[in-house]
Amino acid sequence: MLKQLIMAMPAQNTQLNRAVVAFLDGRRQRGFIYDFSAMKESFRLSPENDPLQQRGAEIKVKDLKAVFFVKDFAGNPEYVESGANGNSVRGRKMEISFSDGEKLHGCTDAYNPKKPGFFLFPVDGQSNNLRIFVVNQNIAQARFV
Repeated sequence: MLKQLIMAMPAQNTQLNRAVVAFLDGRRQRGFIYDFSAMKESFRLSPENDPLQQRGAEIKVKDLKAVFFVKDFAGNPEYVESGANGNSVRGRKMEISFSDGEKLHGCTDAYNPKKPGFFLFPVDGQSNNLRIFVVNQNIAQARFV
């Protein structure tokens, strides 16, 4: 009886984290992340069409600009996020610039350039982003606004 109960229990917490991974070379890859940690050098990204495939592709953080944790994959490509203050109360407002010209705006309470990265939270309540993990070593400029 105990053996049947153990076999029926899930092996691990399978909370789905939808993400869009932004590579330094300009590629974007969508999928699900189960094992992300701000302190780890890599994580696994399962394909968006097979979210329960927990093996996934190994993604090296050093190859990324950022990881966008999103509400849904479709988003709205026509929508332009506002950098104006919204309902976010998470720390200080920042502007992040990458060498390819892409800029991100958001708030953070954990920016430390000596750490691998930090989470940036959107100030626009209509954003498709829930949070963004920004890789410090690949930032061209970070400034508080």
